Amino acid sequence: MISDKFRRELREQAKLWQAEGLIDTSFYQQLSERYQFNTLETASRNRFLSILMSLGGILLGIGVITFVAANWQVWSREVRVALLLSLFVAVNAAGFYLWRIPPSRSQNSNPNMPATKGRNKLLGEGLLLLGALILGANMALMAQMFHIGGSSYGLFLAWGIGVLGMAYSLRLTSLGVLSALLIGLGYWLAVLDWSSKVEFSWLEVLVRQMPIAASIMFVPLAYWCRSRAIFAIGAIAIIFSLQVSIVQGLNPTWGVAIFCALPPALLWGYDDAIWPKVHSRLFQATARSLALLFLAGLFYVLSFYGLWQDSPTPAPTDPNWVLLANVVVLGGFTVFEWLRLGRLELRRPKQKAVDLTTSAIGILILASAFIPLFHLNFTPIPQLATFLFNVCLFLLAVGLIREGLALGNRQTFWGGMVLITLQIISRVFEYNTGLLLKSFVFVLCGIGVIAAGLWFERHFAKIPDE
Repeated sequence: MISDKFRRELREQAKLWQAEGLIDTSFYQQLSERYQFNTLETASRNRFLSILMSLGGILLGIGVITFVAANWQVWSREVRVALLLSLFVAVNAAGFYLWRIPPSRSQNSNPNMPATKGRNKLLGEGLLLLGALILGANMALMAQMFHIGGSSYGLFLAWGIGVLGMAYSLRLTSLGVLSALLIGLGYWLAVLDWSSKVEFSWLEVLVRQMPIAASIMFVPLAYWCRSRAIFAIGAIAIIFSLQVSIVQGLNPTWGVAIFCALPPALLWGYDDAIWPKVHSRLFQATARSLALLFLAGLFYVLSFYGLWQDSPTPAPTDPNWVLLANVVVLGGFTVFEWLRLGRLELRRPKQKAVDLTTSAIGILILASAFIPLFHLNFTPIPQLATFLFNVCLFLLAVGLIREGLALGNRQTFWGGMVLITLQIISRVFEYNTGLLLKSFVFVLCGIGVIAAGLWFERHFAKIPDE
């Protein structure tokens, strides 16, 4: 799918080519018709309207819930039930009817172009989002009226599953994002109250097997909606629940190594081409960006000496085999991903260079697993572990700067610069240094950041001319 950013840049370049006489008016018109330059403003306006409709639907839903709560004690139970069901059915029916109305203008003839939405469709999507919010209010109020006991996380999980069904049936990104947020919030509340038993057996299975369940729920929906937001939120839910399963289900003496290494390995090794009917890499870049964020946060936290100095050797515990199933399934999938990466590397023509980025990330992941494993199982190495993780953090930052320069990517470049600056400042504050040295470090970092920014922008400006 061709993005609006590419079409906007192409239109600007095409106008420049036409002004310079490189192309004539007829060729510019052909480009305009093929890439539909005339729909760029409409697409931007529709995105703005979509945000307004979603916000308006949320505020309207809160207003309706507040109105019902204000008059709740006055109405009888029959009136309450009729009102709740009528409101839910009416809002969703109206939203579905408006959502089904096609735009007044003709649809795009080019399948590579992003589909445009009419105002009726946007209004219908807003009403459907409002209906999803009313669903949660209905569930909570019905449970209160009929004295059905339950926990808050059970409500959020059931609500999220209901919205997930709406998202799958309508293929709406907004409902998918709302469902992922609700299920994630419900799982977080369940983790905070981990010792209590869940009311329903299916809900207990969902909480205990959330990594596998989140993979089944959100990854297909992300492809169905072609939404990076759903994939990113779903991936975060998978990684967080997987870490909880590792902490609660494995022996901490060697579970720490899996805790550090499995999430980034799972994310970095992900490839859309693994699935048989997917022919484009929609979410590989998103997964690898999340892997880099995880490694950056992990290396930064483990680079503090106090964390290694004050960490006692944990007592061995018996594994929880129910939670261990999550680690086995996703761990096996991770091994499959990296074996596939190895096979692709072996099939690469000899004239092409080896993928050094994946090799470097693999070494960093192995280091993040081996260092705490050696520290907890063989002999404590607080000084060496602190030094090694500082080296890993520095190498990761330098690698991001290198990739940013090679690809002309500002986000990657400045991500590396932020990591190096944060590492230097953290080490200055962590150790007992004088104010004069702190002042010198801050001034040096400020000058370095300004100089690096100016140099990068100059280098970035020269890339198209090369």
